[in-house]
Amino acid sequence: MGRKSARSLWSAKLAGQGVASPESSDAAVEQHFAARREPFDGLVLGVDPSLRGTGLAVVSFTPGQQAKLVGSRTLKFKPAISKTECLGEIARAVTEILDAEPITCVALEQTIYVQNFQTAQILGMARGAAIAVAAMRGLPIHEYAPLRIKQAVVGYGRASKEQVAAMVRQQLGLLADLPLDEADAAATAICHALTGPR
Repeated sequence: MGRKSARSLWSAKLAGQGVASPESSDAAVEQHFAARREPFDGLVLGVDPSLRGTGLAVVSFTPGQQAKLVGSRTLKFKPAISKTECLGEIARAVTEILDAEPITCVALEQTIYVQNFQTAQILGMARGAAIAVAAMRGLPIHEYAPLRIKQAVVGYGRASKEQVAAMVRQQLGLLADLPLDEADAAATAICHALTGPR
Protein backbone atom coordinates (compact mmCIF):
# COMPACT_ATOMS: atom_id res chain seq x y z
CA MET A 1 0.00 0.00 0.00
CA GLY A 2 1.36 3.44 -0.90
CA ARG A 3 2.28 6.14 1.52
CA LYS A 4 -0.58 8.25 2.77
CA SER A 5 -0.36 11.97 2.10
CA ALA A 6 -0.46 14.51 4.92
CA ARG A 7 -3.76 15.76 3.50
CA SER A 8 -5.42 12.35 3.68
CA LEU A 9 -4.10 11.81 7.20
CA TRP A 10 -5.52 15.12 8.37
CA SER A 11 -8.85 14.37 6.69
CA ALA A 12 -8.99 10.97 8.40
CA LYS A 13 -8.10 12.53 11.75
CA LEU A 14 -10.83 15.16 11.35
CA ALA A 15 -13.35 12.38 10.78
CA GLY A 16 -12.04 10.52 13.85
CA GLN A 17 -10.61 7.70 11.78
CA GLY A 18 -7.37 6.66 13.41
CA VAL A 19 -3.87 7.98 13.70
CA ALA A 20 -1.05 8.78 11.35
CA SER A 21 1.03 6.24 9.54
CA PRO A 22 4.65 6.16 10.68
CA GLU A 23 5.53 6.49 6.99
CA SER A 24 4.18 10.04 6.85
CA SER A 25 6.79 12.57 5.83
CA ASP A 26 5.01 15.46 7.52
CA ALA A 27 6.62 15.91 10.93
CA ALA A 28 3.80 18.15 12.15
CA VAL A 29 1.20 15.50 11.39
CA GLU A 30 3.22 12.83 13.16
CA GLN A 31 3.77 15.04 16.19
CA HIS A 32 0.09 15.81 16.62
CA PHE A 33 -1.05 12.25 15.99
CA ALA A 34 1.52 10.78 18.38
CA ALA A 35 -0.60 11.80 21.35
CA ARG A 36 -3.54 9.71 20.01
CA ARG A 37 -5.96 12.40 21.05
CA GLU A 38 -9.70 11.88 21.22
CA PRO A 39 -11.56 13.39 18.23
CA PHE A 40 -12.93 16.86 18.94
CA ASP A 41 -16.68 17.10 19.50
CA GLY A 42 -18.35 20.50 19.41
CA LEU A 43 -19.09 23.73 17.60
CA VAL A 44 -16.16 26.09 16.95
CA LEU A 45 -16.39 29.74 15.95
CA GLY A 46 -13.33 30.46 13.83
CA VAL A 47 -12.25 34.08 13.47
CA ASP A 48 -9.85 35.61 10.95
CA PRO A 49 -9.63 39.12 12.42
CA SER A 50 -9.17 42.29 10.40
CA LEU A 51 -10.59 45.76 10.89
CA ARG A 52 -12.28 45.91 7.48
CA GLY A 53 -12.46 42.26 6.43
CA THR A 54 -13.02 39.95 9.39
CA GLY A 55 -13.89 36.38 8.44
CA LEU A 56 -16.21 34.37 10.68
CA ALA A 57 -17.05 30.68 10.34
CA VAL A 58 -18.93 28.24 12.56
CA VAL A 59 -17.85 24.63 12.06
CA SER A 60 -19.46 21.58 13.66
CA PHE A 61 -17.32 18.58 14.59
CA THR A 62 -18.78 15.18 15.45
CA PRO A 63 -16.47 12.16 15.94
CA GLY A 64 -16.76 9.68 13.09
CA GLN A 65 -18.42 12.19 10.75
CA GLN A 66 -17.20 14.77 8.29
CA ALA A 67 -16.96 18.26 9.77
CA LYS A 68 -19.75 20.57 8.62
CA LEU A 69 -19.91 24.29 7.97
CA VAL A 70 -22.84 25.72 9.91
CA GLY A 71 -22.38 29.20 8.50
CA SER A 72 -19.86 31.86 7.56
CA ARG A 73 -19.64 35.51 6.65
CA THR A 74 -17.15 38.28 5.95
CA LEU A 75 -17.55 41.63 7.65
CA LYS A 76 -16.65 44.22 5.01
CA PHE A 77 -16.45 47.88 5.98
CA LYS A 78 -15.75 50.82 3.69
CA PRO A 79 -12.97 53.30 4.53
CA ALA A 80 -15.60 55.94 5.33
CA ILE A 81 -16.70 53.91 8.37
CA SER A 82 -14.70 54.82 11.47
CA LYS A 83 -12.51 52.38 13.35
CA THR A 84 -14.76 52.46 16.37
CA GLU A 85 -17.83 51.67 14.25
CA CYS A 86 -15.98 48.74 12.67
CA LEU A 87 -15.06 47.39 16.09
CA GLY A 88 -18.64 47.73 17.25
CA GLU A 89 -19.88 45.82 14.20
CA ILE A 90 -17.34 43.03 14.78
CA ALA A 91 -18.49 42.70 18.39
CA ARG A 92 -22.14 42.78 17.29
CA ALA A 93 -21.61 40.05 14.67
CA VAL A 94 -19.84 37.77 17.17
CA THR A 95 -22.62 38.41 19.69
CA GLU A 96 -25.25 37.41 17.13
CA ILE A 97 -23.44 34.14 16.42
CA LEU A 98 -23.04 33.31 20.09
CA ASP A 99 -26.71 34.04 20.64
CA ALA A 100 -27.75 31.80 17.76
CA GLU A 101 -25.42 28.80 18.15
CA PRO A 102 -24.25 26.70 21.14
CA ILE A 103 -20.59 27.52 20.51
CA THR A 104 -18.12 25.29 22.36
CA CYS A 105 -15.11 27.59 21.95
CA VAL A 106 -13.62 30.35 19.81
CA ALA A 107 -10.46 29.94 17.72
CA LEU A 108 -8.62 32.95 16.33
CA GLU A 109 -5.71 33.44 14.00
CA GLN A 110 -2.83 35.13 15.80
CA THR A 111 -1.51 38.42 14.52
CA ILE A 112 1.45 37.81 12.26
CA TYR A 113 4.59 39.90 12.62
CA VAL A 114 4.17 43.31 11.01
CA GLN A 115 6.73 46.09 10.84
CA ASN A 116 4.13 48.86 10.90
CA PHE A 117 3.09 49.61 14.48
CA GLN A 118 -0.20 51.20 13.42
CA THR A 119 -1.16 48.10 11.43
CA ALA A 120 -0.37 45.87 14.40
CA GLN A 121 -2.42 48.13 16.66
CA ILE A 122 -5.44 48.01 14.33
CA LEU A 123 -5.26 44.23 14.03
CA GLY A 124 -5.07 44.02 17.80
CA MET A 125 -8.21 46.11 18.10
CA ALA A 126 -10.14 43.84 15.72
CA ARG A 127 -9.00 40.75 17.62
CA GLY A 128 -9.91 42.39 20.90
CA ALA A 129 -13.45 43.17 19.74
CA ALA A 130 -14.09 39.48 19.02
CA ILE A 131 -12.21 38.15 22.05
CA ALA A 132 -13.97 40.47 24.51
CA VAL A 133 -17.43 39.24 23.50
CA ALA A 134 -16.44 35.58 23.87
CA ALA A 135 -14.56 36.22 27.11
CA MET A 136 -17.58 37.91 28.68
CA ARG A 137 -19.51 34.69 28.07
CA GLY A 138 -16.80 32.58 29.65
CA LEU A 139 -16.04 30.71 26.44
CA PRO A 140 -12.61 29.12 25.94
CA ILE A 141 -10.54 31.17 23.50
CA HIS A 142 -7.67 29.63 21.55
CA GLU A 143 -5.16 31.36 19.28
CA TYR A 144 -3.11 29.77 16.51
CA ALA A 145 -0.25 31.03 14.37
CA PRO A 146 -0.92 31.12 10.60
CA LEU A 147 1.89 28.61 10.05
CA ARG A 148 0.24 26.10 12.39
CA ILE A 149 -3.16 26.58 10.77
CA LYS A 150 -1.75 25.91 7.31
CA GLN A 151 0.13 22.85 8.54
CA ALA A 152 -3.03 21.49 10.11
CA VAL A 153 -5.31 22.08 7.13
CA VAL A 154 -3.01 21.73 4.12
CA GLY A 155 -0.05 19.85 5.57
CA TYR A 156 2.29 22.65 4.47
CA GLY A 157 3.03 25.76 6.50
CA ARG A 158 3.70 28.01 3.49
CA ALA A 159 0.48 27.21 1.65
CA SER A 160 -1.29 30.03 -0.20
CA LYS A 161 -4.69 31.34 0.81
CA GLU A 162 -6.12 29.67 -2.27
CA GLN A 163 -4.67 26.29 -1.22
CA VAL A 164 -6.15 26.73 2.24
CA ALA A 165 -9.56 27.55 0.74
CA ALA A 166 -9.40 24.46 -1.48
CA MET A 167 -8.59 22.17 1.43
CA VAL A 168 -11.30 23.74 3.59
CA ARG A 169 -13.78 23.04 0.78
CA GLN A 170 -12.62 19.42 0.61
CA GLN A 171 -12.60 18.80 4.36
CA LEU A 172 -16.03 20.35 4.87
CA GLY A 173 -17.57 18.78 1.75
CA LEU A 174 -18.49 22.14 0.20
CA LEU A 175 -19.46 22.63 -3.44
CA ALA A 176 -17.25 25.71 -3.88
CA ASP A 177 -14.44 27.54 -2.15
CA LEU A 178 -15.42 29.99 0.56
CA PRO A 179 -14.33 33.62 0.23
CA LEU A 180 -10.73 33.81 1.45
CA ASP A 181 -11.41 35.48 4.82
CA GLU A 182 -14.16 32.97 5.61
CA ALA A 183 -11.95 30.09 4.48
CA ASP A 184 -9.21 31.30 6.83
CA ALA A 185 -11.72 31.47 9.68
CA ALA A 186 -12.95 27.94 8.94
CA ALA A 187 -9.34 26.75 8.69
CA THR A 188 -8.67 28.18 12.14
CA ALA A 189 -11.63 26.22 13.51
CA ILE A 190 -10.36 23.05 11.83
CA CYS A 191 -6.88 23.66 13.24
CA HIS A 192 -8.34 23.79 16.73
CA ALA A 193 -10.31 20.60 16.24
CA LEU A 194 -7.20 18.80 15.03
CA THR A 195 -4.48 20.21 17.25
CA GLY A 196 -5.98 22.24 20.08
CA PRO A 197 -6.63 21.39 23.72
CA ARG A 198 -9.70 19.40 24.71
